[in-house]
Amino acid sequence: MRIAIGCDHAGFRLKEAVKAYLIDKGIKVIDEGTYSEDAADYPDFAKKVVQDIKENKTDFGILICGTGIGMSIAANRVKGIRAALCLFPEMARLARAHNNANVLVLPGRFLGIELAHWIVDAFLSSNFEGGRHSERIQKIERMMGD
Repeated sequence: MRIAIGCDHAGFRLKEAVKAYLIDKGIKVIDEGTYSEDAADYPDFAKKVVQDIKENKTDFGILICGTGIGMSIAANRVKGIRAALCLFPEMARLARAHNNANVLVLPGRFLGIELAHWIVDAFLSSNFEGGRHSERIQKIERMMGD
């Protein structure tokens, strides 16, 4: 499994903890920045992570900013990207199972490291259920246009 991860300054500390956790689990991680707590614009990092997914360099992405809202908005502007802001493991499981999310978004200012690890585990261990959910995903894709 390959994961692209990115954050802005507000998500830097959590990104570093999640990245180390993934590496410890034997997952290949592409760190798209930022690389410090110096002010950084979240759309720049969202773009890099979703580009990695679109170019099949990674299987999934993880984005982290202060609230997770900015990263979610930025990532979901790209056709084929389904970014889900998750605060609890069950949200992450359902994001994969029902929405076929390919980007997990975490709020760096509102999650502890242990809870973030549980959310990541739930996201990565869940699979898309298909069926009626596939039809809904197709409707969303049509909304994006060509």
